[in-house]
Amino acid sequence: MRFRHPDGSVVHLAYCTNVHPAEDLDGVLAQLSTYCAPVRRSLGVDRLGIGLWLAADAARALDTDPRALHTLRGALDRHGLEVVTLNGFPYRGFGSGEVKYRVYQPDWAHPERLTYTLALARVLAALLPDDAVEGTISTLPLAWRTADDPARAARAHAALTELTGRLDDLAAATGRSVRVALEPEPGCVVETCADAIGPLTAVGHQRLGVCVDTCHLATSFEEPEPALTALTSAGVPVVKAQLSAALHAEHPDRPEVRAALAAFDEPRFLHQTRAATPSGLLGTDDLGTALAGAALPSDAPWRAHFHVPLHARPAAPLTSTLPVLRRALAVLIGGAQPLTRHLEVETYTWQVLPPELRPRDAAELADGIAAELSLARDLLTDHGLKELP
Repeated sequence: MRFRHPDGSVVHLAYCTNVHPAEDLDGVLAQLSTYCAPVRRSLGVDRLGIGLWLAADAARALDTDPRALHTLRGALDRHGLEVVTLNGFPYRGFGSGEVKYRVYQPDWAHPERLTYTLALARVLAALLPDDAVEGTISTLPLAWRTADDPARAARAHAALTELTGRLDDLAAATGRSVRVALEPEPGCVVETCADAIGPLTAVGHQRLGVCVDTCHLATSFEEPEPALTALTSAGVPVVKAQLSAALHAEHPDRPEVRAALAAFDEPRFLHQTRAATPSGLLGTDDLGTALAGAALPSDAPWRAHFHVPLHARPAAPLTSTLPVLRRALAVLIGGAQPLTRHLEVETYTWQVLPPELRPRDAAELADGIAAELSLARDLLTDHGLKELP
């Protein structure tokens, strides 16, 4: 969906298709008819933005076969869909039974990550609507923290420097601008917006910036206004924002709260859990670890990296961090000019919600995604943006 900001620019709202992952082009094409088109119809709009996740094999096929690219572009047009942003964080296997730490491989110290991201950039340049100003790609925030050492950091810096030069070349050759955004995530080398400033200013190129995921922001107890102000003050662009909400437990010392949290401890994805204490942020790599031991204090609120549907807060005694998302949007698009023009709802965890909350079929999933987008639409119009046909 598109919105006119009070400054006259167009802001794009999409939803991320990593919620129904596919590893090849046939799977991507099936997504469009099974899920994306029904979401568009449920919203009652003529055109719906989607943030495609393309696994490495699908990206390679589209990048090397013009016929495949033509097929995808035709299917998007046929279903009333458009693409201005891609999710380039997971490399492959996001629909596997266990993703966990595998999602961080290959990282930016490995040449495969640069090769993959450049393929995505070329594909996106070809998929952009004719009137789109630019495309964006969100990516891994360098590496998981245990993979951080000076030699690997130097390789990652070199890869990002090469990336920006190749994106310049792509713009010169095609007339289409593509920017890439590191997505801070708990547990990674770049966990917070503050962590992003050093490596991004070291590269120092406006085609490289940050993707602000509001679930990750909240999980790390970052307050949106100072976090985003620090980025802009350092000259780091907010290339893209993912609208998402984390799981919040105000009183983790209570048995009923522990029981409610345990229902969200599942085996596929990593759910990093954090507690803000007077001495600083404490955390575990997964929710189950937090529940099983004494790594986190029980007398301070916990937040878990579990993307909960925006429109459907978890039942008491848990809540979501939707208020953090609201505060972030006020900074991102509430000013005289938007900090970013690409917004993406990213709730990829629908199928690992507690059983009673999961959609029973494709139609229920499409309706749930449409409900999230409807809420996001309301948040944007509350800030004076006007929905465009």
